[in-house]
Amino acid sequence: MTATQSPPGRPDTHPEGVSQWPLPRRGRETPVGMVTVALFSLVALVAALFGLVLYATDDRGGTSTAAAGTRTFDIELGDLFVRPASIDIDAGDTVILNVTNGGAVPHDLMLNGTVGTAMLAPGASETVDLGAISASAEAWCTVPGHREAGMVLAINVSGGVAAPGHSTDTPGTSTAAVIDATAAPSPDWTAFDPTLQPAPGATEHQVSFSMDETVIEVAPGVTQELWTFEGQYPGPTLRGKVGDVFTVTVTNDGQIGHSIDFHASKTPMDVDMRTLQPGESLVYQFRADYAGVWMYHCGTAPALHHIGNGMFGAVIIDPPTLAPVDHEVLFVQSELYLGPEAGPGDLTKMIDEDFDAVVFNGYHNQYVHQPIQVAPGDRIRAYVLDAGPSENSSWHVVGTIFDTVYKEGEYLLIPGSANRGGAQALDLQPAQGGFVEFTLDEQGKYAIVTHKFSNPGKGALGFFQAGEPLSDGAGSH
Repeated sequence: MTATQSPPGRPDTHPEGVSQWPLPRRGRETPVGMVTVALFSLVALVAALFGLVLYATDDRGGTSTAAAGTRTFDIELGDLFVRPASIDIDAGDTVILNVTNGGAVPHDLMLNGTVGTAMLAPGASETVDLGAISASAEAWCTVPGHREAGMVLAINVSGGVAAPGHSTDTPGTSTAAVIDATAAPSPDWTAFDPTLQPAPGATEHQVSFSMDETVIEVAPGVTQELWTFEGQYPGPTLRGKVGDVFTVTVTNDGQIGHSIDFHASKTPMDVDMRTLQPGESLVYQFRADYAGVWMYHCGTAPALHHIGNGMFGAVIIDPPTLAPVDHEVLFVQSELYLGPEAGPGDLTKMIDEDFDAVVFNGYHNQYVHQPIQVAPGDRIRAYVLDAGPSENSSWHVVGTIFDTVYKEGEYLLIPGSANRGGAQALDLQPAQGGFVEFTLDEQGKYAIVTHKFSNPGKGALGFFQAGEPLSDGAGSH
């Protein structure tokens, strides 16, 4: 990260010599493809509203053809649907599909995931001959997560065998990776450093974010193909002060479409947050007008899959006054929905909220394996972001009391109050954040948990180690 100094208030200088606010955004021009998609969507909407027939069909939904036994269907791909969702044919019919991508991101349609169209850009069309079909089958979009999200065409054959379900697993079996809670990391493993760096002194922050798919270890011996910002899970943390300007150059270096949504910004979702295809870039600039602990994430459909598969991070905008502390640390809570070893997370599990683990900073029980070292009596400010995508948090440290609580941009508790109040947990829903302050008064271990106690046993557990471990072994793990 590099930064250049600007005067307080509205900045008067910007990258590339631009001298007005806001910076004209590269990539804000309206692409021809977006116009095509908009026109296509408008025509489809008018047709739906007024019952217009866009093509002649027979009584089973296919277009009439001269050749007996050949059935032709017009198919629309959307975000995230296939219309119609099913077609009916007779056994042995040859099926021809006129496929148009009416969505805003690329899609394809492949019979049994193997034969069909190329990957179609928004607004593009292709006619594909699937040949003679004798048994019920399915065609789906092969972009990761799109099939699970509903982009499936059921091909129903009269008198044929039923199509298989969406699951890729044989009944009674699973290909998903499994976490062994008793396993230890390899000797050269290092925990994700929770230390939070102070806000830079500059008022403008220039950052580059690469989006990619990366295989990362998430528990001892367990790897997943995570979708990441800068190859990190969670993504890099940005920090600044109210009024600072962040200029973020985002590049998709991956194999599928990705995007970024900064909750700390105010901008149309179809401009800076639009999906970038592999190789594309944009400049996303925003002014931090509000203090808080903010989430950023990929918003490409299905957003649940992209967030659940690792594409999130924190932006911390300091309130005007922060008391001095000895340590600042950050905990990003999230869930793991394991797919096959070294494969992407399971979208079906995400939809069902059937998570395999709840973790702090991306790794199962990592601060059990490597406790966070502090000294007795040190004052600690712990920032917490619940990235979800779906599970809440009741963040708690066993053996202490929070004398300061800041949540969603407001102090709920500050030291010195006449009420002499204290807090025991920081409660957060997905996409909420805050911080707490406390001391660990005596030597020993202090557990870090979410007090939703079904989850510490699933990986949401760690320790602060205040001073050296006790010689009699008390509090050891």
